[in-house]
Amino acid sequence: MLDLSVTRTVIDAMTAAAGMAVPDEACGLLLGQGGHIDAFRPTANVAPDPARHFEIDPAALIAAHKVERAGGKRLIGFFHSHPTGLPEPSATDRAQAARDGRVWAIATPDGAIGWFVSDVAGFMPLVPQILP
Repeated sequence: MLDLSVTRTVIDAMTAAAGMAVPDEACGLLLGQGGHIDAFRPTANVAPDPARHFEIDPAALIAAHKVERAGGKRLIGFFHSHPTGLPEPSATDRAQAARDGRVWAIATPDGAIGWFVSDVAGFMPLVPQILP
């Protein structure tokens, strides 16, 4: 199991993004070093039907990879919300995940967040340590 920690600031930012996006899905990038997420970058949801799906703006994803290659924060994973669903991977999430070992955080507007790693076996639940 992946050791994961995340700051309270990141949790609060994700919860706010999920609430503000309703009725659409919010999305964003989880950044940090090693297994520690200390930054959240909200991104535009460019999916054709953002109320039912999410697609992170490719320009934001490319920019994050460039920052990582230049020695900046690492792209640890992805965030999105389920405005009317549960904080767990949907059938669409399971079908479209890259299974690349990245972390997925899935939030609901009421503040629930499910944490998962997407690997070759599918989505595996995580329990992060929440830091101040």
